[in-house]
Amino acid sequence: MALKVVLGYSGGLDTSVIVPWLRENYDAEVYCVAADVGQQGGLDGLADKARATGATRFFGEDLRRSFVEDFVWPTLRAGAVYGRKYLLGTSMARPLIARRMVEIAREVGADALAHGCTGKGNDQVRFELTFTALAPDLRVIAPWREWDLHSREDAFAYARARGIPLEGVDEHKLYSRDENLWHISHEGGPLENPAFEPDESIFLWTLSPELAPGTPEDVTIGFEEGVPVSVDGERLDGLSLLLRLNELGSRHGVGRADIVEDRMVGMKSRGVYETPGGTILYTALRELEQLTLDRRALALKDSLAHRYADLVYEGWWWTPEREALDAFNDVLMKHVTGEVKVRLFKGSVSVRSRTSPYSLYDAGLASFGDDGQYDHADAAGFIKLFGLPARVGGDRERAVEERRAAVRRLLEEVAGGD
Repeated sequence: MALKVVLGYSGGLDTSVIVPWLRENYDAEVYCVAADVGQQGGLDGLADKARATGATRFFGEDLRRSFVEDFVWPTLRAGAVYGRKYLLGTSMARPLIARRMVEIAREVGADALAHGCTGKGNDQVRFELTFTALAPDLRVIAPWREWDLHSREDAFAYARARGIPLEGVDEHKLYSRDENLWHISHEGGPLENPAFEPDESIFLWTLSPELAPGTPEDVTIGFEEGVPVSVDGERLDGLSLLLRLNELGSRHGVGRADIVEDRMVGMKSRGVYETPGGTILYTALRELEQLTLDRRALALKDSLAHRYADLVYEGWWWTPEREALDAFNDVLMKHVTGEVKVRLFKGSVSVRSRTSPYSLYDAGLASFGDDGQYDHADAAGFIKLFGLPARVGGDRERAVEERRAAVRRLLEEVAGGD
């Protein structure tokens, strides 16, 4: 009886070769699952390509809306940023795709799940942690950790020897890219040298800041409980809103990041990212939080944001930890509602104004004028109590110094008597 294998399929070189490899080495029926998470071209042509390489069946899944609403928005609300600059575009998509693979595996009665991730990267971990959490009974096949192909050249040779169609696959591809609604990443090639300065040919979304319009553009983002809901007063669903901000940000050269990051497997890698809409949203939401959350709540949120970023980056999405952090953010973001106006100009995003019905900003209290609400004399008692540790410490140091001085005087008297 043939082994039924569900393969995460992109139509690129690796997965095009994996389909016949699974058939040859596992006598497998291969069920290809391709996900549209907003990449250029979507699912166009993938069904025919999968069947031409020997797939038993093809599943094309439009996951764009779920990606934005169920993965991007929670990560945004958490304020999660990995390695100080990475907004987690690839990391968020993998648990969604892997979950859909598991669901289809159950539908077709599959025996195993397979992916085309290399043994050096992070994605193998993200896919397999989802498989472990949601389908621990299914076998996992990772061809890059098993076969004797060691390079793209080997994969091309394998494909040619078997007449595998590779239309649209660039044999001389310089960069490895991942694209979805949130970002596009660029890795490999000359970028593997951290001293290499990327030229404009690398960037596919954003206009060079130097060539961006010389006139700034203001845009107002509306939020409800930390979730983006409108642009310039027009209420939009999550998918439409993100597409709108991507277009605006790209036109003004917003959202470029050049990052040396720490992979889970221990090495450092270098990537260049374009996240225009996401950069706008992170800037705006942080500003709204400053208006509506108190100091201690902000400090706690910032501390947990790092935990959330690590969780997403490492592939721990399907865990009680992530659910607990989301529940925490549901409570904390209850009053993070309002509008923030930002200005886009030559690669920058600057805040212009912010408003909220739940603002903690009291103009009367903040004013230097006398509004009758604040008695300046009260500050004396506050400072006395607030500074109590400093006063106690100061008294101790003074007493110590007095004792030292007394000892010095005594020694001097003894020496003088001699």
